Amino acid sequence: MGRVVIAGSINMDVVATAERHPRIGETVAGQSVMYFPGGKGANQAVSSAKLGAPTSLIGRLGRDGFGEQLRTFLADQGIDLAAVKDSASAATGTAIITLANADNTIVVIPGANAEVGAEDVAQIALKAGDVAVSQFEIPQATIAAFFKGAKAAGATTMLNPAPASVFAEGLFALVDVLVLNETELGFLAGVELSEAPTPQQVVDAVQVLNPRADQTICVTLGARGAIAVRGGDAKLVEGRVVKAVDTTGAGDCFVGALAARLSQGAALADGIAYANIAASISVQRMGAGPSMPTAEEVRALL
Repeated sequence: MGRVVIAGSINMDVVATAERHPRIGETVAGQSVMYFPGGKGANQAVSSAKLGAPTSLIGRLGRDGFGEQLRTFLADQGIDLAAVKDSASAATGTAIITLANADNTIVVIPGANAEVGAEDVAQIALKAGDVAVSQFEIPQATIAAFFKGAKAAGATTMLNPAPASVFAEGLFALVDVLVLNETELGFLAGVELSEAPTPQQVVDAVQVLNPRADQTICVTLGARGAIAVRGGDAKLVEGRVVKAVDTTGAGDCFVGALAARLSQGAALADGIAYANIAASISVQRMGAGPSMPTAEEVRALL
């Protein structure tokens, strides 16, 4: 069995709840404010670790109260933090989240995450069977260095291109598994996708990315499941409909769960089905990092 090694962001999520989202220039009365461990890298690491995969996280924290709390929380999840360093000057990354009717808006302040560099990702020696995971909340040059090392070692590379941004030159070619949602796919492909695109519309948009025959593009569709496209084949894996409380971190739960299953030798379709169930559990709880399910909870629903 391989490991899951994640290079990514670590944030404190500041969540304000309200009956509805404010319009531009409008103030609405909130109901509560809560603080949750977050950041796409940290969330994905928590998801993977709680599902039983040996998990290492590469990142940076500020030397502040949020940094101390996050380091304690992540260590308690069983994540290897040897490659999480403190920044000498930057504050811990923060996400300001407004939550209304289970939907969210998010503003991310990178802080120390912007300092994660090639020297950070070089701290862990990858090997065949490992899954190297990253997202767009750290510099793309760092991700490229991470994935080059992973490919040289025979590890599988998995990228979650969120928040959506144009690929740096050469980065897409280093990706084995790309996991993204409809919004991110539409942005990267430069096409207009409806709120609930048909499977064929999703496949057509994926083809605009011109993936290699050996690349897997996995498009998450929320409660409708996910579509995996590889070569000329596309497979829809049905989702699970639940009553969502907070969708923050659901995509990260999916990525971490899929990486965990692939590191354990599972087939892609099985990994996606497993990740769908894990994500469906996470949206029934508040917060990102704390909402990630255990392996026992997922097995109970398989």
